[in-house]
Amino acid sequence: MRARLAQRLPAISPAAYAAITLAALVSLVVIVFTGAAVRLTGSGLGCPDWPDCNGRIVQTELDSHGVIEYGNRLFTGVVSLAVIAASLGAFLRRPFRRDLAILGGLLPLGVVGQAVIGGLAVLSGLDPGFVMAHYSLSMVLLAASVALAWRARHEPGERERVADRWQVLPVRALAVWATVVIFAGTAATASGPHAGAAGTGEVVSRLSFWGADTLNSVIHWHGRMSTALGLGALATWFVLRRRGARPGVIRAMTVLCLLLAAQGIVGFAQYELELPPELVWVHVALATLTWLALLWAVVEAGTLGRLRRSASPAAGGGARHDVVSSAGPGG
Repeated sequence: MRARLAQRLPAISPAAYAAITLAALVSLVVIVFTGAAVRLTGSGLGCPDWPDCNGRIVQTELDSHGVIEYGNRLFTGVVSLAVIAASLGAFLRRPFRRDLAILGGLLPLGVVGQAVIGGLAVLSGLDPGFVMAHYSLSMVLLAASVALAWRARHEPGERERVADRWQVLPVRALAVWATVVIFAGTAATASGPHAGAAGTGEVVSRLSFWGADTLNSVIHWHGRMSTALGLGALATWFVLRRRGARPGVIRAMTVLCLLLAAQGIVGFAQYELELPPELVWVHVALATLTWLALLWAVVEAGTLGRLRRSASPAAGGGARHDVVSSAGPGG
């Protein structure tokens, strides 16, 4: 019965499915940018209720804050269609691959989680915990989407595994540290003047665990962490170059280092200029692009393979050389 059902459903080629996953990834990036615009323009409570906006699903008369918040909600529908297409398409792709189906299934769940957390943020008056969780889940969704788009472009076993751990593990370590830096960045925003409300009678709580010095302390800790990330990325770039890593990971690390340098400049400028919202938005956008560049570097670095010794027949078993085991799914 399953075979007959599969024959009736339209089949999707690997190339077509790869295009669908890329569209889903782009939509998830755009929604992060629009969500940051909602917060930094003070439009977080432009629609003070959820899932309706001012008691209605369809709106025709809204102020500028309402238009920005409502537009962001409408674009969530576009994102939902894109991730649903990526999820269902994994089952229509021929040949079928279980890893793509699992990753594709995570995307709609993540978008639903985003909608729920966004709704709770609105209903709680933009509680900083929910707002921080909203952006953090966006970064997790981007990681899943990058993994899906990458795997959709490569068949299992197509790329050889990497024997040199110094070409793989430092890049992964950067990704782990970057998650800490990103979380610290969300705390900095949640402590600052851009809590998401327009300031016209809307009461929005901010992080204040260090009292009046919370914002200044969090910003400086975030700056130190970001500096460590930048230095680590630069050191990793040199290590990869010296050890003859794949050209793809070198390119990705080069882009990452340039983005981190730009982040440092923007971060210093926005601090000196007392956090103008336009520069903060650029900072958030660059943070998202930096995370994408790091994810790109991780997938380009590949997967570690086990070294095994094989005897050379010509040398009667005396001479030996190293080869990389490529067992297992994809690179």
